[in-house]
Amino acid sequence: MDRRAFLAGSVALLAAPRAAGAQQPEKTYRVAYLAAASRSGNQALLAWFQQGMRELGYVEGRNLVLEPRFADGKFDRLPMLAQELVRLNPDVMFVSTTPGSLAAKAATATIPIVFVAVADPVGTGLVPSVARPSGNVTGITHLVAELTGKRLELLKEIVPSASRIAVLVNPDDPNATVQIQNAEAAARTLGVQLQPVLTVRGAGDLERAFETISRSGAAAALRMVDPTGGPLRARTVELAARHRLPVMFVFREDVEAGGLVAYGASLRAQYRQAATFVHKILRGARPGDLPIEQATKFEFVINLKTAKALGLTVPKSVLLRADQVIE
Repeated sequence: MDRRAFLAGSVALLAAPRAAGAQQPEKTYRVAYLAAASRSGNQALLAWFQQGMRELGYVEGRNLVLEPRFADGKFDRLPMLAQELVRLNPDVMFVSTTPGSLAAKAATATIPIVFVAVADPVGTGLVPSVARPSGNVTGITHLVAELTGKRLELLKEIVPSASRIAVLVNPDDPNATVQIQNAEAAARTLGVQLQPVLTVRGAGDLERAFETISRSGAAAALRMVDPTGGPLRARTVELAARHRLPVMFVFREDVEAGGLVAYGASLRAQYRQAATFVHKILRGARPGDLPIEQATKFEFVINLKTAKALGLTVPKSVLLRADQVIE
């Protein structure tokens, strides 16, 4: 080997380690988000997911792109929005509520899907098993149907004179029937009648429902869970105040908006919990190998200002069990 060839080879060998150790561009991940509710009703919750992602090292504008779509409580828009997101070819689809998750599953069998705010993932056909979901779907269930009886029990403690309690429900929600069945079982134990049971699909239904409740003699109402709850939250709280009707809600956000009482799984905690699922999938885990997790935080919140406006005295035994009392 001549001197020139030897020197060229030596330079190449010296340069090789430096090139191998050079900083590589950080990969950017695309996460699609599909919600059955409105942008305004979901923006605060989505912020909790974004915070969870930041804590795991994903920052929008640096290595994360978030593509959100909102159906504004119109379930028939979900399939179209899901297909629109699939065409973006995201790394993961993050989906809220059962209708949204079913639409996402119908739109893709390959893109990983992580859901939150789903009551019965097996019963609604999202996954075949909680322990082994298989396929491309996994996420967090919030046991909303199982908690319906407890919510009715707490409402009865706050309004002990109530022998008739109205129900506000959206029959289009896949979990409506299970929630009603759970409430009926609790009602038999408590000795109360669930009447009237009223359909709420939109703002117009809500107005008519409260007028019907006022004429029926029901002393309180139980608001069942469905994706229209967020978009209709402010109007529901307003009508409850106008008709002086104690209403049991599900989420702390309802009580913070002026509702009387809520008991259910924390949506904020679920959104933050979902970030861990997305992180695992982005690091190579298969969604079908990640068992469905239950919500980890449940909240019982009471608004004493609203109770006073309704002329209610909340028993001390109930207040002591509350996670938060808004005064």
